[in-house]
Amino acid sequence: PMSAARSLSALAVMAALGLAACGQPAGSPASDSAAKPAAEPVVLTDEQKAALLAELPEPYRSADLERGERLYAMCRSCHTYVPGGANLTGPNLWGTFDAKAGLVAGYNYSEALKTSGLVWDAATMDKWIENPRGLVEGTKMAYVGMKSAEDRAALVAWLKVNTSAPK
Repeated sequence: PMSAARSLSALAVMAALGLAACGQPAGSPASDSAAKPAAEPVVLTDEQKAALLAELPEPYRSADLERGERLYAMCRSCHTYVPGGANLTGPNLWGTFDAKAGLVAGYNYSEALKTSGLVWDAATMDKWIENPRGLVEGTKMAYVGMKSAEDRAALVAWLKVNTSAPK
């Protein structure tokens, strides 16, 4: 028979393994991600970045991409942005621009966002980043928003360049 100390050790290991799965059900993208190689960002040339930025209106077109990258650090804990990236607390952002809201496969959106009718262009993304709950009442997104218009422009520009296929 197992000693009490040994059974407690086994229980602790099982609990740690359960916590490592972050409460994701078996078969969910997050729990399966360890078995798949990590998705890699698309590396764009300066010309490809410029072509994607040219699709945006001002002030996004001339926004600071390095600033946008620094600001994305706030998004990283909930969102991936690469082709084939996992859905986390929020959906993977690859292919977001010009897509209808609420359609990333495998992500469980709020009914409010699924039925919002939003299409993710620069202006809509800006409003979303400024105040998600103000734009879509009933969204599950817990982010409180970004007040600075300059910061939002930089983040929108960075998202456009880093979540879109090269031109």
